[in-house]
Amino acid sequence: MLQAPSQKALIPFVSVENMMRLVHHIGVEAFLEELAGVIEDDFRRWGAFDKTPRVASHSREGVIELMPTSDGEIYSFKYVNGHPKNMAHGLQTVTAFGLLAEVSTGYPVLLTEMTLLTALRTAATSAMAARHLARNGARTMALIGNGAQAEFQALAMKAVLGIEHVRLYDIDPAATEKTIRNLAGSGLSVTGCRSSQAAIEGAEIITTCTADKQFATILTDNMIGAGVHINAIGGDCPGKTELHRDILLRADTFVEYPPQTRIEGEIQQMAPDYPVTELWQVVTGLTHGRRDDRQITLFDSVGFAIEDFSALRYVRERLRGTDFYQEIDIIADPDDPRDLFGMLQRAKA
Repeated sequence: MLQAPSQKALIPFVSVENMMRLVHHIGVEAFLEELAGVIEDDFRRWGAFDKTPRVASHSREGVIELMPTSDGEIYSFKYVNGHPKNMAHGLQTVTAFGLLAEVSTGYPVLLTEMTLLTALRTAATSAMAARHLARNGARTMALIGNGAQAEFQALAMKAVLGIEHVRLYDIDPAATEKTIRNLAGSGLSVTGCRSSQAAIEGAEIITTCTADKQFATILTDNMIGAGVHINAIGGDCPGKTELHRDILLRADTFVEYPPQTRIEGEIQQMAPDYPVTELWQVVTGLTHGRRDDRQITLFDSVGFAIEDFSALRYVRERLRGTDFYQEIDIIADPDDPRDLFGMLQRAKA
């Protein structure tokens, strides 16, 4: 006789619908600000984590990746893809889901969508980095690439740094129009521009978040003036960049995890001994981030598993006392742990 699953068999699952409910319950900007704080906390204990470059399966169409890490008590992984051509077929370029598990038992404790959550954690990480690397009092940012990430990036910079003005450019004017519509009522002053050169005029922070899987030069050296902070998040796999290498020769470059970034980031263009600073060292005060107002800083962000860990543990904590999840039965729980077959047999109709 088929029996109802026990509590040991059930874990919280956050669907896309419930993730949206959770975000609106907290508030988009509050969610981004709180998440930036959680990510920063985990960067402060960087040494506690297992660290490995993500496991990637590349194809001509895109990439599928697994991103695992653990702090010794909790294990996490994210499944994520990147397929730039998907948009032409009405599909998301990036989709993801993730899991938390107890290291002590191996049992999962949370399963959740991460397509939305990845956009939120990427934006929160960008803003957390800019808090350490951008000039104090920065109020204007340029967003080059106005796809699925754009609004999250703008709102995170507003919530965490106090950005007031956003200047937009995309090769597809419809993407810029979409972003302008979505940011209406946000409290940001938003300007659509006809070129990347126009977009960066007066910007103290420049974020590039384009999707094409190719070596590209979205920004050239002559476009970058003294004191700018560049947040490069689009170059996130081998063979994909956004910045001319001459910019990197002038900038101080900060990264998440060098063994991954040297393969996937802007610095894949540079010699193996190109100097970089790991962001956690800045966050913990081991080294300086921005030294003066003329310094050009670059956060060469490719996304790292610890940021997903932070996002997952934040969601797990914020779910407490809510109904923004459902319990699903994904762990077999026989009365006798040795009698898995017996459990199967007892399930006969």
